[in-house]
Amino acid sequence: MAGTDTGLRAYIGSFTSEGGAGITVASRDPESGALCPRHTTDVVANPSYLALAPGGDILYTVRETDDGAAAALMVTDPGTPPVPLAAPVSVRGAGPTHLALAGGHLLTANYVSGSVTALPLLDGGALGEPTAVFQDEGSGPHPERQRGPHAHHVRPDPSGRWLLTVDLGTDAVRIYGLPGLRPHGAVSLRPGSGPRHLTFHPRGERAYVINELEPTLTTCRWDAADGRLEPLGETPVLPGGSGSGRSEPRGSAGECFPSEVVVSGDGRFAWAAARGTDTVTTFALDATGDRPEPVATTSCGGSWPRDLALGPEGRHLYAANERSGDVTWFSLDPATGVPRQAGSLAVPAASCVVFG
Repeated sequence: MAGTDTGLRAYIGSFTSEGGAGITVASRDPESGALCPRHTTDVVANPSYLALAPGGDILYTVRETDDGAAAALMVTDPGTPPVPLAAPVSVRGAGPTHLALAGGHLLTANYVSGSVTALPLLDGGALGEPTAVFQDEGSGPHPERQRGPHAHHVRPDPSGRWLLTVDLGTDAVRIYGLPGLRPHGAVSLRPGSGPRHLTFHPRGERAYVINELEPTLTTCRWDAADGRLEPLGETPVLPGGSGSGRSEPRGSAGECFPSEVVVSGDGRFAWAAARGTDTVTTFALDATGDRPEPVATTSCGGSWPRDLALGPEGRHLYAANERSGDVTWFSLDPATGVPRQAGSLAVPAASCVVFG
């Protein structure tokens, strides 16, 4: 693989404050799923989460620091690393940990300050100054993790009419109308569950919320016509028990802190990563998508899987393992959805993977 360049790319974020290189660009083999490093750039500190523009020519990143910011980088010739379009733009919030493109804006979830920021996309893809900063309010029962709001995730719905934001500190999912980011409503999840990330079933009528403080997966009904989210039930991430992870997420092996959930393109399977146990759980989904059934739990291939990503062809799964400093990839059994580790790439303090 070292001498092969397919032209397909994976972009890997990492924590520079923990020894990461910043953004690693790797070539990707669509048949084997293998990654081969090509470039690194540390022009942005702690680029913990990335998003690629639809055309693939601009890469957006957060700067997960106390003086939080977002940046746009031009993806130029495959032989060179991405280069900044301009200086990072302040999100007017602390610790931005996730971002998404929607409604002509880049949206960031600012974990430390518990806010959500909208930055307009200018001509050429550069970022403008924030047009809106929404400050979440409230708290939850966990004495350390839920003293105040902690926005952790932003996700546009499949219709493009709504933005959903997930707040770990207040056990809530908030809904905004697009374009313009108009506050629309909020849904409370079980107190103390600590919702972290959200994804949609490919049909668009179900959403799945991964909870960090109580390691469960919450299935929700989504009504895009009214912008309404309705929780239907919870499924343990670890088969046979709840595997409580309610302490700080610096825990020892055996504690369970789910991080990410992804759903297959055909809607038959979902996968959830969990830190502490360092596992990936495979769920079988029925025709309705209402009842995820955990069918297997496998090793993530490293330690502390912060992110989980499905390859564009749907045949491979990738785990960004922060503490072991690697990205592992898995071949997926087409009949059962169960992953089998196929390789790994050393990436110190890896935090996310996105594909071009």
